[in-house]
Amino acid sequence: MSDAPHLLIVEAPYYQQISDELAKGATAALDAAGATYDRLSVPGAFEIPAAIRMNIKAMELVGGRRRYDGYIALGCVIRGETSHYDYVCGECARGLMNLSLDYSIAVGFGVLTVENEAQAWARASLDQGNKGGSVAEAALRMIEVKREFGYFPR
Repeated sequence: MSDAPHLLIVEAPYYQQISDELAKGATAALDAAGATYDRLSVPGAFEIPAAIRMNIKAMELVGGRRRYDGYIALGCVIRGETSHYDYVCGECARGLMNLSLDYSIAVGFGVLTVENEAQAWARASLDQGNKGGSVAEAALRMIEVKREFGYFPR
């Protein structure tokens, strides 16, 4: 088995251009680290935790497939005129944290929760916040933490 971490990037492309920019940052960081990855698109941020849990369950049921060492959640939720924003943001974050704690998975949380598109771009742009890159680096570090605790071999 290779030392290179293998991750699943779960993307919610509701705001396609912003998610694409987040993905560019994440994949550049993973490529620089020599990691491998697969990408999966889901309808929105609310669905990201469910997709990751489906993958975990599939790995429990299906032998012989390479498991993911970690996950990266990417997307953007922009506040609108209703409370829908609060539910989507809160449940996405809670779902990812629950998965992280319940299954000891490494998760990079790259779902932007912002007031407007300008804030999203300030965080997503490769030449500004590059949150895609920083959350990929966070996931890679948490994979290393798991290895330090002996979850899987180097």
